[in-house]
Amino acid sequence: MTDDPLPAEHLSPLATLVDEVLAGVGYEVAAAIDAVDDAVPGYGGLFDPETTPAELRRALESLLGSGLTRPPVPEPTSDTFVLYVDGSSRGNPGPAGAGAVIVDAAENHLARLGRPVGSRTGNNTAEYVALQLGLSELLARYEPRRLEVRIDSMTVIRDVWGGDDPTEPGVETYSEAVTAALSDIPEHQYTHLADSDPNPADALATVGADIAAFGPG
Repeated sequence: MTDDPLPAEHLSPLATLVDEVLAGVGYEVAAAIDAVDDAVPGYGGLFDPETTPAELRRALESLLGSGLTRPPVPEPTSDTFVLYVDGSSRGNPGPAGAGAVIVDAAENHLARLGRPVGSRTGNNTAEYVALQLGLSELLARYEPRRLEVRIDSMTVIRDVWGGDDPTEPGVETYSEAVTAALSDIPEHQYTHLADSDPNPADALATVGADIAAFGPG
């Protein structure tokens, strides 16, 4: 559950502050960006090149001190869900982000989640974090009985659903969290997404990688 801190790779102090703001709003990317943009003085914002690290740090610390609230949780149509996940790494390893989108059986998008993963992290680790993030928030918000995970990493698929030991160094904590989360969902399966298949989590993972690239601040 996201009441406990999710594991994280190394991030700069500034990126870590953004991640804390994201956690405060349930990793809802749009809500976090709106809150940060409102807190930055002038016409700047989270990704505005005119926003200085000092301005951003003050805005982030102000938000964290004021107490953040999660957006309302939309009502699903049933206890059946689809979870799109994606990890993005520039340079593999490099600045990496994770994205997840929770969808109900009627294809309503219930949550659009994202977070930075690490400043020098590989694609497969980012994909693990995306899966963990999506599952954690799904279980925190709903009581899923059936779940289809749509994912493009065959490495993660083999590890999680194929019963293989994790092949990516350093992902054991994420792997254990994913296994524990899936054990709370009575029926779950995966669908492998080809590169050409649409994945709404992709853009969120890219935003996470953008945040992971922030300097020390």
